[in-house]
Amino acid sequence: METRVRDESVRRRRECNDCAFRFTTLERVYNSKLMVEKRNGKLEQFSDAKLTRSIEIACAKRYLPVGAIEEIVDDIHERAFNNGRERIESGVIGQMVLNRLVSLDHVAYMRFASVYKDFDDIDRFTAEVSSLEQRTSQESRLQGALLPSLTSTSNGGPARRN
Repeated sequence: METRVRDESVRRRRECNDCAFRFTTLERVYNSKLMVEKRNGKLEQFSDAKLTRSIEIACAKRYLPVGAIEEIVDDIHERAFNNGRERIESGVIGQMVLNRLVSLDHVAYMRFASVYKDFDDIDRFTAEVSSLEQRTSQESRLQGALLPSLTSTSNGGPARRN
């Protein structure tokens, strides 16, 4: 077994005794004192499992990169703990998830947003879709502006790159 210690985690490279398959485990020590303040004022302990489940529901049947959900949860957990507070509002966590999902998968973003933002009618839902479409088209224009334009050569074809 090979062990590497990083910050507050231990990464271990292990091997199955039965089939000799090698795999990696990541062990972390979390401060379990972080509390989440719900919209109604109720406090509950931060739960990676609960956050993972809610993101998995939004991402159900979507093709995402392997480990994307775990990466989101780990990032949010780390940022919440590194903030040094003992309490975090559920709205802050929800917004952090939305910020990650918008660049990952628009359908998952809308699914999560519909629950997080508590859409109570179709107008709010369509307004969010329109907002997402505007943001996406604006990002596409910005990315297109960063790409080199292909100028045509004297023969009418695209310019060649050397």
